[in-house]
Amino acid sequence: MPETFTVKVEEGRPATDGKPSAGPVYRSIYAKDALLEVPSHLESPWDFFRDSVKRNPNSKMLGRRQKTESKAGSYVWLTYQEVYDAALKLGFAMRSRGVDPGDRCGIFGSNCPEWIIAMEACNSCAVSYVPLYDTLGPNAVEFIINHAEVSIAFVQEKKIQSILSCIVQCSSNLKTIVSFGSVSTAQKKEAEEHGVSCFSWEEFLQLGCLDWDLPLKKKTDICTIMYTSGTTGDPKGVVIKNEAFMAEVLSVDHILMLTDRVAAEDDVYFSFLPLAHVYDQIMETYCISKGSSIGFWQGDVRFLLEDVQALQPTIFCGVPRVYDRICAGIKSRLASAGVLRSTLFQYAYNYKLKYLEKGLPQHKAAPLFDRLVFDKTKQALGGRVRILLSGAAPLPRHVEEFMRVTSGSTLSQGYGLTESCAGCFTAIGDVYSMTGTVGVPMTTIEARLESVPEMEYDALSNVARGEICLRGNTLFSGYHKREDLTKEVMVDGWFHTGDIGEWQPNGAMKIIDRKKNIFKLSQGEYIAVENIENKYLQCPLIASIWVYGNSFESFLVAVVVPERKAIEDWAVMHNVSDDFKSLCDNLKARKYILDELNSTGQKLQLRGFELLKAIHLDPNPFDVERDLITPTFKLKRPQLLKYYKDHIDQLYREAKGAMQ
Repeated sequence: MPETFTVKVEEGRPATDGKPSAGPVYRSIYAKDALLEVPSHLESPWDFFRDSVKRNPNSKMLGRRQKTESKAGSYVWLTYQEVYDAALKLGFAMRSRGVDPGDRCGIFGSNCPEWIIAMEACNSCAVSYVPLYDTLGPNAVEFIINHAEVSIAFVQEKKIQSILSCIVQCSSNLKTIVSFGSVSTAQKKEAEEHGVSCFSWEEFLQLGCLDWDLPLKKKTDICTIMYTSGTTGDPKGVVIKNEAFMAEVLSVDHILMLTDRVAAEDDVYFSFLPLAHVYDQIMETYCISKGSSIGFWQGDVRFLLEDVQALQPTIFCGVPRVYDRICAGIKSRLASAGVLRSTLFQYAYNYKLKYLEKGLPQHKAAPLFDRLVFDKTKQALGGRVRILLSGAAPLPRHVEEFMRVTSGSTLSQGYGLTESCAGCFTAIGDVYSMTGTVGVPMTTIEARLESVPEMEYDALSNVARGEICLRGNTLFSGYHKREDLTKEVMVDGWFHTGDIGEWQPNGAMKIIDRKKNIFKLSQGEYIAVENIENKYLQCPLIASIWVYGNSFESFLVAVVVPERKAIEDWAVMHNVSDDFKSLCDNLKARKYILDELNSTGQKLQLRGFELLKAIHLDPNPFDVERDLITPTFKLKRPQLLKYYKDHIDQLYREAKGAMQ
């Protein structure tokens, strides 16, 4: 194993002309001589799909669970050839409706085979597809349709009404709606009154044919315009060209080829992370390029793990919240398993962890315990997973360690943005020393840190810290119609991510802060709020937390979503018979959670002014419906403040009263 996984390709530079200093430029050792580029024979993601169909026409491609009145059954599959034929027909039907190469097509709905078929139909006829957010409501949908000038949209049945509700404002652009399923006579009539044609999926397929001349495609064509939810303001349209999209897919393959095992026809991917985001689109396109199968969830988080059991995937892409739930489920089963089994598990866990820390690969660290003990824990994800990936938010170290030890799979935490076409850093799955980091640059990208003097981050110090900046072949081509915003983040060819990183001795990157999520308390102390929240989240009594402070106050307060079982257990011990909602208003229950949070904070070395003086308990999780989080679960701080303003004011009044 190499000691460091990056190579320096350019020296750092001192601060000049009002520009902060910048550290050296690094690449992955797997791209030390040159960044990965797209071969000349590939022009569009359509080429990946077409080539897989030629190789494996009868292989399973897209699957969903057969539903009966009472329950979901086993997975039913479409082959590569069936999906190809459907995509070709839809592509021809789009052309017949006047949709030309370079035009924009919306796709609106949760993950399902129709989403991918619509995407491939767009790829077939060089139309740029524009995901319409499944979770941002009619106003964002209306904004995106008009801003991107979307002329046709493929829409999930239950979302058609949402489109129709804003059709008046969109009808100058939108001319065709195609349902993923059926469409009612009333819906057709309503659309037609505004000059928009509405088709069922089958009706639109009937307009298509298989024998037509597909337009030429170029690497420089726009593959997709992906609108990021953003934590403030209107969504921004991130323009991604074919070249960047394909380079990212090839980079995933490149890293797996060198450090693990590439996907193959017998691999199965579980699709549940939103296809409206680039992370899942890249992973599904990668699986398609390798002839693997993709099974879709039902779209209901309550049945997520049941769907996993039915599919038994080999590749699983998750987000920290899902991995946290899996860990909690395993730990709770262990707690009720009796002393003997718990003791054996703990012994096996410590034994395997010790050998992983010594550098042994996953399958060699404790093969006997993998069979005797961890074979049961790996059933949480169906029993066949060999690659686990985590992105979208930082994975808590204790969760990552638990999954690495108990899942029977390698685990790679990655980091990326829509603007970097998903992952720009990835941990190497079998290198345990990368735990707690997002790993090294992908093989299409190079990275450097830029100093942030106002936060005292120095990219040229011995422990280099600063804003992560990226340059390479998988970057976006600007924000659609917003050159002003593009110029803010693209400076001298470097994309400024807004995230603060710290290089580790082995060449891995650790995300330590966010440039904008910092504020001062009235006594002048800087608060890096995400870091504080991540520490409080290690308290097992809570599910979510939003910490608040401002420069007019000298202390912090928070809104907390408690774990229901934790607070109900407390109620039983204290003979309180209230329901969950009433318990959240109970002053003693609030004090109990506050004390436990501050105890966790002290154990994790938070400073005095970083401890909480008062909290409000909300029984309802922060959600997209109330506009409190983004679809990738990032807190929307301005919206949280607006929503909880009265509670925040009350917390400050309470805390000041107690301090007098």
